[in-house]
Amino acid sequence: MLELLREESTLAEIAKKHDVAQQLISRWKSEFLANMPAVFNKRNEDIEKMKQDHEEEKELLVKKIGELTLDVDWLKKKDKQIIQMRVKKA
Repeated sequence: MLELLREESTLAEIAKKHDVAQQLISRWKSEFLANMPAVFNKRNEDIEKMKQDHEEEKELLVKKIGELTLDVDWLKKKDKQIIQMRVKKA
């Protein structure tokens, strides 16, 4: 098909090379050209969906990182307070 679309060979040459009827190759080309936009539109839709999913996941991960950072900071603060209390008691 690419050979035909790139016009590297004539329809007759391609048909002979692959032992396929010229009419069949011509029909395949017509069907391919008719359906090509749908294939690429579907692919673009899939890519956009993947981008959207990736962005949503990224936002969730950034939010989670923020929450975990707050938890770690709080634990560090509490750890220092506990150490100071133990030092005062000793």
